[in-house]
Amino acid sequence: MSFLCGLSGLCGENLGSAMAEMATTLVEMDDKEGLGWRIGAVVITLMAIGTIFVFSAGVEVAKGVNLSRFYESANLRKALFFPLAVAVMLVVSRIDYRRLGFDNGLWRSPMTYLFGISVILLALVLVPHIGSQINQARRWLRIPLGFATISFQPSELAKWAVIFSLSAFCVKYGDRLKSFKKGFLPVCMALGLVVGLIIIEDFGSAALIALLAFFILLIGGANWRYLVAPLPVAAIGFAAAILASPTRRMRILAFLHPDQWTGSSNYQASQSLIAIGSGGFFGKGLGMGVCKYGHLPEDTTDFIFSIIGEEMGLVGTLTVIALFILFIVLGVMVINRCKEPFGKLLATSIVLAIGVQAALNIGVVTVVLPTKGLPLPFVSAGGTSMLLSAAAIGVLLNIASQCGKTRAGEER
Repeated sequence: MSFLCGLSGLCGENLGSAMAEMATTLVEMDDKEGLGWRIGAVVITLMAIGTIFVFSAGVEVAKGVNLSRFYESANLRKALFFPLAVAVMLVVSRIDYRRLGFDNGLWRSPMTYLFGISVILLALVLVPHIGSQINQARRWLRIPLGFATISFQPSELAKWAVIFSLSAFCVKYGDRLKSFKKGFLPVCMALGLVVGLIIIEDFGSAALIALLAFFILLIGGANWRYLVAPLPVAAIGFAAAILASPTRRMRILAFLHPDQWTGSSNYQASQSLIAIGSGGFFGKGLGMGVCKYGHLPEDTTDFIFSIIGEEMGLVGTLTVIALFILFIVLGVMVINRCKEPFGKLLATSIVLAIGVQAALNIGVVTVVLPTKGLPLPFVSAGGTSMLLSAAAIGVLLNIASQCGKTRAGEER
């Protein structure tokens, strides 16, 4: 524990200086309104909080920290992915977001090929001996690199591929969405393929993608009658997916009758509430929580918010929630100031994706929603989610930058 406290102090100093340098870089962006660097600063702060608390949650009393097996440790991997994610965000922020659109045609956009690649990877992950099964779910591809084996989650790539491709399609081919056969039906078939491949092993991600796609189509100008028509079919499909899985059925029953399943299906949810409740107002202190010592499963990933509540109390949890609210507010400001249709819809989709996923994760952790595996953006451990989300934020920063240039030109 003393090692953790000492290392957390060292991490605090290094993170502080690193964040100052990164913030300085972001300030240099050509965003006259300053929205770009503010959004970047909020995201970096969330990443820093995640790095500290994943490290705290990942340390075990018996094992401590084994630097010789660096990549196998969730807390040390998080420390590695933090600067990588910031670098990805900064690099992507320099790329003109309009290159991701369909202005030059469907087959000349990188989003078309990204969507296709994600579908192929979603199919491959379901193949035995190719997809890796963890916690009774086959969701990962393992890529050996000699010194380590990297896990990659195709559903995360598919989520952002759907968001970007659908936003580009709505802007470029919005008129086709008015036609059921020529526009709306092909889009629904493509979405159905992605959601269908994911829902086999990952109900939460499939539901999230379907929900985001619905909102993007609604905002993008699709006929609301067409959107309502497939809802009964979608509801039957999701209900069938729940009934076909004993684990999913038990989670629903545990959510509806928590007292009956405290020691089994509702164990994780009940331990989450114990962790948050025991933290009180100010928490037990960084590294002083006990629920992470075998009591709370998935403490570094889906339930990292519980660890923050136990160690930093109500103040810590409200701080994290406030940062996400601030991100959404700044994102809405970018949306309102962006006049270019693709940038406006794409920014809306990115902010919506981060905001909805954060709300769902916090809802699960506080047992407002049934337990489902969705990470808290930027905070939970998980390299795939962190790097791809950082890339999406880089696109949002570029949109903010472009909007700043446009406003500056109008003022002249």
